[in-house]
Amino acid sequence: MADENFKVRTEERLKIKIGEAKHLLSRSHGSSLHRDVYCILSLDQEEIFRTSTIEKTLSPFFGEEFQFEVPRKFRYLSVYLYDRDRHLKQDKVIGKVAIKRQDLASYNNKDHWFTIKAVDADSEVQGKANIDIKFEPFNNRNKLNSQKRLLVRVIECSDLTLKNGSCDPFAIVCVIYSNGKRISKRTKVRKKTVCPQFEETFEFDVSVSQDKDKNSSYTVCPENEGEICELHVSFWHDSPGMGDDIFLGEVRIQLRGLQQNTALTNAWYFLQPRSTKDRPMPSCATPPGTRLSVDSTLGSLRLNVQYTADHVFPSFVYDPLRTLLLQSVHAKSITSSAVYILGEIVTNKTEIAQPLVRIFLYHGEIVSIIRALAEKEISSLTDPTTIFRGNTLVSKMMDEAMRLIGLQYLHKTLRPTLDLVFSERKPCEIDITRIKDTNLAKANLANLTEYLQKIFKAITQSAVNCPSLMCQIFHNLRECATKYFPNNREVRYSVISGFIFLRFFAPAILGPRLFDLTNEQIDCQTNRTLTLISKTIQSLGNLVSCRSMQQVCKEEYMECVHKEFFTDQHMQAVRQFLEIISASSNVQTEAVDVPVTLKEGVMIKRAQGRKRFGRKNFKQRYFKLTTHDLSYSKTKGREALCQIPLSNILAVERLTERSFKMKNMFQIVQPERALYVQAANCVEEKEWVDLLTKICQTNANRLEKYHSCAFINGQWLCCKSPNELAPGCSAVSRPENNLHMTLDPERDMQRMHSLIIAHISAIERFLTTRDCAAVYATGSRLPSNIEDIESFYRTLTQIMEVAYQLEQKHRTYQRMLARETKYGSKAAPIGDDNYLLASRMNLDSALLRRNGPSDSSMPLSS
Repeated sequence: MADENFKVRTEERLKIKIGEAKHLLSRSHGSSLHRDVYCILSLDQEEIFRTSTIEKTLSPFFGEEFQFEVPRKFRYLSVYLYDRDRHLKQDKVIGKVAIKRQDLASYNNKDHWFTIKAVDADSEVQGKANIDIKFEPFNNRNKLNSQKRLLVRVIECSDLTLKNGSCDPFAIVCVIYSNGKRISKRTKVRKKTVCPQFEETFEFDVSVSQDKDKNSSYTVCPENEGEICELHVSFWHDSPGMGDDIFLGEVRIQLRGLQQNTALTNAWYFLQPRSTKDRPMPSCATPPGTRLSVDSTLGSLRLNVQYTADHVFPSFVYDPLRTLLLQSVHAKSITSSAVYILGEIVTNKTEIAQPLVRIFLYHGEIVSIIRALAEKEISSLTDPTTIFRGNTLVSKMMDEAMRLIGLQYLHKTLRPTLDLVFSERKPCEIDITRIKDTNLAKANLANLTEYLQKIFKAITQSAVNCPSLMCQIFHNLRECATKYFPNNREVRYSVISGFIFLRFFAPAILGPRLFDLTNEQIDCQTNRTLTLISKTIQSLGNLVSCRSMQQVCKEEYMECVHKEFFTDQHMQAVRQFLEIISASSNVQTEAVDVPVTLKEGVMIKRAQGRKRFGRKNFKQRYFKLTTHDLSYSKTKGREALCQIPLSNILAVERLTERSFKMKNMFQIVQPERALYVQAANCVEEKEWVDLLTKICQTNANRLEKYHSCAFINGQWLCCKSPNELAPGCSAVSRPENNLHMTLDPERDMQRMHSLIIAHISAIERFLTTRDCAAVYATGSRLPSNIEDIESFYRTLTQIMEVAYQLEQKHRTYQRMLARETKYGSKAAPIGDDNYLLASRMNLDSALLRRNGPSDSSMPLSS
């Protein structure tokens, strides 16, 4: 692996569904004992997403799903539960669930109830510290008993916690002796940084006498002499005038018995929460606050977490597996192809459909593979009403293909009406059992009908904008259905409506945040309106297949909507829409000048200095990115203060933190100046940068190099050039993917390999039955509908051989990584469970003794 000299990248992705909470404690004040509860999803202590608020309950059901690429390393995935308290006008934290990163795999893709734990300010820590410890001879005539001295150098910290939006850190170095004596010293304060550089060294005697020294906090031991036994380095946020200093985290290192090591190399340590066994801090530090006791009576929260971390190799490594998969399109029998076989073996069809669609889409074969799989499925059915009704591989691949190909089309079609629903918030409840005043039912029905008419018109008039790839797929599905059910005149519509209405438009209306149709919190009333609209859109898909109203309308309260809304005129419009989007495999879409909104949200921007004497301060603005330009305004819906045509964006790159000592910043480079923007969190930053970079990658005047830092105080902080017009010093990013579509074929190939390895035992079981006559006779243990058993086994053998060859490369890489990973480096800090990693890798024994599996190194409990 080392000889091949290529780079391996690690890509992480998180998908989490926040289900429900139960047995929450009631309020102890106010008119209501119930709570208005919402959840915040965080990486460490950085908020990433927030759920809607569920009102007046102690058992809230959220049912919200979030998925995102992980843009940075993290220690804990946390879900905080908050109570929105309107009386005190301050939201209070109820508790949290914190899962260590290394434990995520044990909960992967299954529902689990987690105990909600109390949130203690002293345990809300993150970051790491670089500390150097040395014992060296000490010659002093006045201290004959001190043969050595301890030198502690506090070098730097990384990724400390922001407190009240800022961080002014300092460190307190405390040495504890066996006779109970403590000696503490502190560093200078470093202002406005979460990555402070201290570079301060402190000297301590290895052995001391017990006395009444002012630095000694108390005297508990009768001995006159004490040996150094423990080192505490705690980090604090300096908050003068605001009360006590705020705890940021600490490192606890056992030193007893290490005096013989005159030179210990410096190491990185994870910061830990304050120990419950800590004695009072010395007079130079703020006394520790009272920690909340561990409380298991705060309730529980149901989560479903899917975490993937892929080690992605260069493209050529996956050539054998890629060839095997792409050959499926030309296989004589699709049941003997690698795609079909893997689809039968892997139980979670969504899990395998996603990488397959992306791979075939990247290589231009998505239409062909879906046609082959669809024809096989349709040919085996006897009832046309059951076509694609199950969660088969081809139906899941269709879902993923429509989501990827049709996302821009979806936004163009649905977003105007959904924005209206979000802004107007008209009541649309028509279920009498849910309405307090039944006299409002008629007005609610009118509101719902108005929204439905707008949605219906937008969908049925959008056929010309349907992407050509989707049209080709729909055309093939219609041909297959009419081929095998020639006497059923409606199957040409039902086979398409089942996808476009039931599995494309309806889910997007029901969960607009999952399809990036909004980034706002959706209240209960609006969520109910979306549910009713989605139900109606699903009924459209069902009615077009000539089902009876009784079959379609399961809820009685929906009958009034169907009677008023579904007429022959409506059905004719739906059929015409379906005819157009499936009329030809070469449908050409027309260019439309109406801009499509791709992303929007609140961010903080730095003034661009358009005015000669204007201050370049930071202000919050509402940004909106369309297919035409990027604009920002004071608030959503207000007139744009600035519009930047996409052709004027020369580069979009991240901005280093040292420019303004602010995290999650990026720059939008224009011909005259750069616009500096701060996103809400690391995930938002990555999404904005990636999307803007992809959109602007075809600009003719695109830059080759850029400045990674800002121009401040008369120079570029990155290259120190005093010329504001100086050319950049770093190469700009060059995305390889198509516009508006994120495809990473190497990563998808790695996902396929991981799935094969996860199911390798099933493949081996099939191969062991190859010579069994009973299997040839009955085929009882083989996947269904295998047409050519010899070809099936031949492909199965090829899959296993390719997987084993690729797995061998992974194991070689892991061994090389283990050899090169130094325990105590910045990449592998001491703390949490890293001592287990170190013991497996036979690393520095001195480091293990300094911070082994003791109480002082145990991580925060999840």
